[in-house]
Amino acid sequence: MPVSEPPPTEPQDSVAAELTSWIADMPDVDPDTEAARQRIGRMARLFERLLSRVAADHELTAGDWAALSALQRSGAPHQVSPTALSQQLGITSGTMSVRLSRLARAGLIESVAAADGRSKPVRLTEQGQARWRSATQERTSQERRLFAEALNPEELEELNVLLSGLLRRLEDEFGQVSRHDVPKD
Repeated sequence: MPVSEPPPTEPQDSVAAELTSWIADMPDVDPDTEAARQRIGRMARLFERLLSRVAADHELTAGDWAALSALQRSGAPHQVSPTALSQQLGITSGTMSVRLSRLARAGLIESVAAADGRSKPVRLTEQGQARWRSATQERTSQERRLFAEALNPEELEELNVLLSGLLRRLEDEFGQVSRHDVPKD
């Protein structure tokens, strides 16, 4: 079977450098499929690393940014109950409480009175929106730069077509996952 490796004139990525030794003991594993899966997984982890680094540059954790993003996506007035927010982010109520306390102390969110009197929603403040926008602008700018340094516009378009086909197939098999990144911290 062919092994997905870059042309000899280009440096190998970490998957290509290790693939031959992995596959040697696994004759039933298709090397191209394994290489693609490994690359996608490693890239996802590297994009998480980028997100965490940009978050830290903006005095946030990746988890804080996820909460601010969820509030921003909720639409005006950018408020959600802590329970709904923790469910959306897939974290425990205790973790959500700690995160919301930290964001409130930083002035990025505020508690608001609920119409039903039972829950106390949180709302994104103007400062929270500004911090979220600034961090998001930096993240997308860095991602754009990284893609442009690795692929020309036609290659990026082709990559999106290929990834779209793979994503559709995976979603057919396993269902959809969260539409947004949900960092672990």
